[in-house]
Amino acid sequence: MGDAGTSSVPLLVDIDERSRAAEELFESGPVPCRELVRATVWESKNLWRLSWASIIVQVFNFSLSLVTQMFVGHLGSTALAGVSIANVGIQGLALGIMMGMASAVQTVCGQAFGAKKYGIMGTVLQRALILQLIVGVAMGFVYWYSGPFFRLVRQSEEVSAIGQYYARGLVPQIIAYAIYLPMQRFLQAQNVINPMAYVAVGVFIFHLLLSWVVMSVLKLGVLGAALSLSFSWWVLVISTWLYIVFSPSCRDTWTGLSIRAFTGLWSYFKLTAASAVMLCLEIWYNQGIVLLTGFLSDPEISLDSISIITNYLAWDMMIMLGLSNAGSVRIGNELGAAHPRVAKFSVAVVVGTSVVINTIIAAIFLIFRVALSKLYTSSDEVISMVSNLMPLLSFSIFLNGIQPILSGVAIGSGWQAIVAYVNVGAYYLIGLPIGCVLGFKTSLGVAGIWWGMIIGVLVQTLTLIIITARTNWNREVEKAVQRVRRAGEEEALLRLKA
Repeated sequence: MGDAGTSSVPLLVDIDERSRAAEELFESGPVPCRELVRATVWESKNLWRLSWASIIVQVFNFSLSLVTQMFVGHLGSTALAGVSIANVGIQGLALGIMMGMASAVQTVCGQAFGAKKYGIMGTVLQRALILQLIVGVAMGFVYWYSGPFFRLVRQSEEVSAIGQYYARGLVPQIIAYAIYLPMQRFLQAQNVINPMAYVAVGVFIFHLLLSWVVMSVLKLGVLGAALSLSFSWWVLVISTWLYIVFSPSCRDTWTGLSIRAFTGLWSYFKLTAASAVMLCLEIWYNQGIVLLTGFLSDPEISLDSISIITNYLAWDMMIMLGLSNAGSVRIGNELGAAHPRVAKFSVAVVVGTSVVINTIIAAIFLIFRVALSKLYTSSDEVISMVSNLMPLLSFSIFLNGIQPILSGVAIGSGWQAIVAYVNVGAYYLIGLPIGCVLGFKTSLGVAGIWWGMIIGVLVQTLTLIIITARTNWNREVEKAVQRVRRAGEEEALLRLKA
């Protein structure tokens, strides 16, 4: 397969040729150790070429909300609790729906790009934007009237009022989020990652300065924090949209707005629904664990503590999502190109890489647990509780080295419906009941609830490992070919009607 640096052909052509060579190598029988090492190095280069920028995109976009929460945290524990309950209760709901729906873009566009059916991709993006805008507007009403929900989970009147106040300032943000995610997945599917990374870093720096002016200079409080976050997200959306429309990188996949996007919505919606259920069950499970702390004694301290812990877990999750998205694109591209053995090999490389990374991250959190506990708060009680929970966080981070990656494999392969059933059983029939028992019937409290989450994730991870290990990758190629063919036939029919 040679060294990438010696090739003079364009990058994507080079990758396609090397993929065919790798498929032939794996098909020929047992692979010599030297060739296996060279193949691993080659696949790792492909993975990191995609994932470094994808990780930056995930981390810096996620950090927009964290920056806002850090500024609000210095307004007092009550303000932090109000914003935390809004982020966990309402934003978690929206995040699950929007990310789930957008993952269908990754499935279809990734496989279409691998099959070189570029014309399909622009229509798929537009269908996704239509559906997500509808859902985003509906979620805006949930944000606006979120106060009763916060009171339902036993938050005080003051905390509920602050949470609703903050959520109302985020209504423009959820619309922006609904638009941005399909565009992000559209670009990722065609290996256009670096420009998004540059935009993400630029918007993060802008948001940091904007938040400092709004919160520290103008002192506009919780509503100012929410509106500055919404504004920064719209800067991100507009920048990404302009790139898609005007960049030569998208000239084959984006041919302009078309009325054809309004047809064929139902068949695409069925895939987005499965995707949304899969990720919603996963994200809501984590958010639900946090909401349970509202029923413990001293709920304000418990909520602040577990919110900080989940924020750190979310930092790691963003890194893993970046790696997962890259792995999903690689697998989708290889399935679309009819390379089942390379797709299987890609799974092994991305899982192995993520396990090594998360082992290092888990060790860092364990070693610096006290210092990390002080970043979000100055409350001694909260610092003590967060520090005590750090060992559990480290174990959760280790599990994150496998679970999100296998979810990315599911997205690249189109297994969303299967994983949805796995998530229901592992999270809601096993993890959540165990967390409730340990949290409320023993002296463990917050730690008991977190143990329930760990057990649920462990069961899900083991199940996904079994499913992945038993996968017939030749059959997955056939499914990918059929999926792309159906989309191509729909596109051709719509062009004839037009």
